[in-house]
Amino acid sequence: MPSRNVLSALAVLVLALAVVPMIGDKYWIKLATRMIVLGIFAMSLDLLVGYTGLVSFGHAAFFGLSGYVLHLVSPEDAAANMAWALPVCLGVTALAALVIGALSVRTKGVYFIMVTLAFAQMLFYFFHDSDLAGGSDGAYIYFKPILALGSVVLVDLGGSAVLFYFSLVSLIVLYAGLVMVLRAPFGKVIQGIKVNEHRMQALGFNTYLYKLVSFVIAGTIAGYAGFLFASIDGFVSPELLGWQESGIALVMVILGGMGTLFGPVIGAIALLGVEELFRDRALFGFIAAHWQILMGGFVICIVLFFANGLGGLLVKIAGRQSEER
Repeated sequence: MPSRNVLSALAVLVLALAVVPMIGDKYWIKLATRMIVLGIFAMSLDLLVGYTGLVSFGHAAFFGLSGYVLHLVSPEDAAANMAWALPVCLGVTALAALVIGALSVRTKGVYFIMVTLAFAQMLFYFFHDSDLAGGSDGAYIYFKPILALGSVVLVDLGGSAVLFYFSLVSLIVLYAGLVMVLRAPFGKVIQGIKVNEHRMQALGFNTYLYKLVSFVIAGTIAGYAGFLFASIDGFVSPELLGWQESGIALVMVILGGMGTLFGPVIGAIALLGVEELFRDRALFGFIAAHWQILMGGFVICIVLFFANGLGGLLVKIAGRQSEER
């Protein structure tokens, strides 16, 4: 559980994000929404990498699959009701995570990485090469999901501000839920598996089952993030399932700090925020056209000088402030 100072800093960050729709235009609202949704995605991967010790390079499979399921269940002339569309998206994603995890978790180390990557690429090429959902061109979701009871619309994700606040509340709820899971006996066991799986087996724990459950939880949360991400632009493409998307999520986890939950969220905000900064020609002139080089230098500096990422830096600063008091 983060210290009081860290929680206070995170509360300030949430409040700063919460005022974006009040002071920013649609572009900044969309950018902030992307940060939040990708933060949820990265946080789900941190459950695997930072707490269970499973480095997945195919986590985007669940992220993109959920977006495609939303497209497939959404009517062309009306908005899908989240009351049934969201459970369908999460159910399909959880089932896929269960099947993929049941096979992947039997492997370890680099073999686990390769198996998860292989499954993700299989899904990528399935949607890329088939006409089921637009092929390589992707597909549109013409009407954003709504939450309605009868004829009464409670939530309409078609509004940029509504989608932003819905995503922000989702991030807070999911973070609190994962903290509770990790503080429960289940969370203690998966953290023990990361440290020494053989010892946990000797203590009588079925480590395969615990890792599989962790894999399914992480995949389902990634699917929730994919549902929200597809709602931002109303568009899905095979790239959402590709290894590049999994790699970006892994960079966010490393950048923010593994094993913190809040660190990957900070990593997502930092990665997208710094990218936006480096693309600004007013600040960087002609170098802005080569912003990828600047991004690479930024990530390298964080990894070299902050071993535990930006989240670890936040914890260290908060600890010093506590000592000074």
